[in-house]
Amino acid sequence: MHTPASMVTGIVFAPLGLVLVFTAAITPQWREGQARLGGVGRTVSGAKGAELLLLRSDGLWESCLQVEHSELRECWPVSGPYQRDYRVRAAQGLVLSSLFLCGAGIVLASIGLRCWTEAPLRNVAAAGGLLVALGGVLSLAALAVYTHHLQELGVELASTMSDFRGLNVHKLPSLTLRPAGSLYFGWVGAWVQVLGGVALLFGFRRPQCPSCPKQANTESAEAYEVSC
Repeated sequence: MHTPASMVTGIVFAPLGLVLVFTAAITPQWREGQARLGGVGRTVSGAKGAELLLLRSDGLWESCLQVEHSELRECWPVSGPYQRDYRVRAAQGLVLSSLFLCGAGIVLASIGLRCWTEAPLRNVAAAGGLLVALGGVLSLAALAVYTHHLQELGVELASTMSDFRGLNVHKLPSLTLRPAGSLYFGWVGAWVQVLGGVALLFGFRRPQCPSCPKQANTESAEAYEVSC
């Protein structure tokens, strides 16, 4: 018996979604913003120096700050109000749970497919699909919480700027944050996980065989004696 197309689709989509969500989880680009600092430093003649454009990006476990058109870049583990924010912690837990469930579901689905045998273990593959779909739902929940509260999550721009040597900042500008690339990777990966899990869930259905001979309906047959 050939492996059903739905199972093949699911076993391809599930690892793809896992890779995308994992990539989003480890990269510090869930949100980003920029702030322009005017007249930082002084030239030889005493005039104010050129403006600096600071680029800030945050992830679930790491934050980065960079000066535009410069190699001056610093990354550090999330800390302060951002780390202690319960919504960030909730997103971290949901993403980790999603990765675990999706990985376990892929293992079950791989065992259930059994492409080297005559018939796949459809129930095992479908159970794996259920785990993959649940993992995708958890990823979507984490992304929704983070996206909805993106502007409200704590940021300590002053403390991070002070770590940059040579920046004498007396008045800090406002920082407007927006979704970044890793967040979009996460959304795509989560939906791919859900689609892969749903495709594997079709393994619960019994296969239809139109070319197989139909069994005779013995219940409707009438029994009678023939005497010669």
